[in-house]
Amino acid sequence: MRSPHRTDSPLERTVASGTPSDAAAVPARTDRSLLRDIALVCLADAVVGVSFGAIAVTGGLPVWVPVLMSLIVFAGSAQFSTVAVLTAGGGPVAAAATGLLLNTRTAAFSLAVADALGRSWPVRLVGAHLVTDETAAFVLAQRDPRRRRAAFWISGLGLFAAWNLSVLAGALAGSALGDTARFGLDAAFPAVLLALVLPALRGSAGVRRAAAAGAVIAVAATPVLPAGVPVLLALTGLLVARTPRRGTPSRTPRPGSPSRTTSPGGPS
Repeated sequence: MRSPHRTDSPLERTVASGTPSDAAAVPARTDRSLLRDIALVCLADAVVGVSFGAIAVTGGLPVWVPVLMSLIVFAGSAQFSTVAVLTAGGGPVAAAATGLLLNTRTAAFSLAVADALGRSWPVRLVGAHLVTDETAAFVLAQRDPRRRRAAFWISGLGLFAAWNLSVLAGALAGSALGDTARFGLDAAFPAVLLALVLPALRGSAGVRRAAAAGAVIAVAATPVLPAGVPVLLALTGLLVARTPRRGTPSRTPRPGSPSRTTSPGGPS
């Protein structure tokens, strides 16, 4: 029975009235908290972008290299590793191979956020270029399909603009910034990713097991493997989320046994 003091939310009134235009408008209205989080991530990425542009130019690369790379590649970790190889005297093939290796993780992200990219192939091709760690995190935090699409495109386009503009600014500043390491800018990007991951850890136990296993694997592999490879190995932590714990009863009822109701929490 409905409480006499209860007031229906705008979404409940829209669903009850069945008005198509209102039903489309309510899910598309993005929460202010989401916009705030996206703005903060854009700001943090802009700080890192300035650092990347300055590092590339002070390392001896012309201004157009980091700028063009940001437009075409649009992947911070891959760009940093590529510039590190080039400035250390490595060839373009080795630099490109390093960047491609680091970017293989986005294949898993693309599968997870494919529904947010749309159905049109031209739109999906553009959206595929915007798949990053941050956009995937924002999409996976949403449940409603319309909000997932809004989170992807707002964060993707916002981050693309912030990253490219900041890289251009850092490259133009060049040697004026000097050694960017003394500013501690390299800590901004990991801090952003940690902030994006923390809300997901409050979910199911399977997510926490996968995250813990991936972190242990990455830390253990870091001293012995090249940069970027431990991050890829951390994806094997997903196997832990799929592995049922010992003592967990089977969810499939035996023939002839009374059916049981699934727990409210659902499968982990």
